[in-house]
Amino acid sequence: MEEINEDGGVLGEEVEIVDPDPQSDNSRYQELTERLILQDEVDALWAGYTSATREAIRPIINENDQLYFYTTQYEGGVCDNTTFCLGATARQQLDVVTPYLAEEYGEDLYIISADYNFGQISGEWVNLIAEENDLNIVGEEYIPLSETDFSSVINRIQDEDPDFIMSMLVGANHENFYDQRATNNMEDIPIGTSTTMVSGHEHLRYDPPALTDVFAGTNYMEELGDESGGNVVEDFYDRWPDANYLNQEAHNNYFSVYMWRDAVEEAGTFDQQEVIDVLEGGMEVDAPAGTIELDGPTHHMVHNIRIARANENHEIEFEETQSIGPTFLQEEVENGDGCNLRENDRTTQYVPSDVYDI
Repeated sequence: MEEINEDGGVLGEEVEIVDPDPQSDNSRYQELTERLILQDEVDALWAGYTSATREAIRPIINENDQLYFYTTQYEGGVCDNTTFCLGATARQQLDVVTPYLAEEYGEDLYIISADYNFGQISGEWVNLIAEENDLNIVGEEYIPLSETDFSSVINRIQDEDPDFIMSMLVGANHENFYDQRATNNMEDIPIGTSTTMVSGHEHLRYDPPALTDVFAGTNYMEELGDESGGNVVEDFYDRWPDANYLNQEAHNNYFSVYMWRDAVEEAGTFDQQEVIDVLEGGMEVDAPAGTIELDGPTHHMVHNIRIARANENHEIEFEETQSIGPTFLQEEVENGDGCNLRENDRTTQYVPSDVYDI
């Protein structure tokens, strides 16, 4: 927003940032969402990190037809008139990394995932991808968010001896799994993930070899730099020299602000429905991750999904890149007719079991 204001603002007006602190409390998120919409009358809202927060505030957003950008990677499936989910979905991330590991290491996999909305639906996606690729799931566990001791989990994994693990663990408590993996000499079992490293930069915070051969499907990591020809990483640290990492959510926030600016300029107004109409026409964005596209009918991005591997020194190597659209919403929901918000009003979140027999 500072860059945009320095460049003349939006429609010649300086953008004002209203930035209250929700303190990671969903009740406070709800109160602040109402305040921002009804009192501050914001033209666009960026809010929420977890899926639980998004779902806590989305009814308020729906009731008030508020233009809303949700920028965290997430489990997928939200088809909503005024909500734009711009992070990578589980289907996009896991659909790249799971078959890759199977081809490299073997067909037997073990699932460990967080025991809540994101983790459970991500686990459903791995089950579906395994079925589509004739893979064998030899174990599957959903771990409470409060869990810090993974000794029993590690013992069960070692007993099953999978070719690789698919991990959708989240949060500070679950990060203990990787240190405990190293102390149990389990680095020889590679791990695929949609969460580790890409948001919490565990590869920088934990000593090697804890993250050796962790493969993340991601739309951005700081190590990629700026594929658009800019200097976003350098500019980020110039602006916040004490920051720890430029993760994929920071990247998504960055390009989405410019995308909103461009849509307002094209609409010639801050009127939210007219801006949504422009966004639903689809837009191409030169993001730090490279050129990506907003799929207008689904309000989701076509992302460049990369496989990022941490080596024994926790250095990041990018193994493969695929351009992956929001195919679940484009093609599979509503009996194959897809989520087309240009034509139909929706405030629904679809899950894999709505479409597939999982």
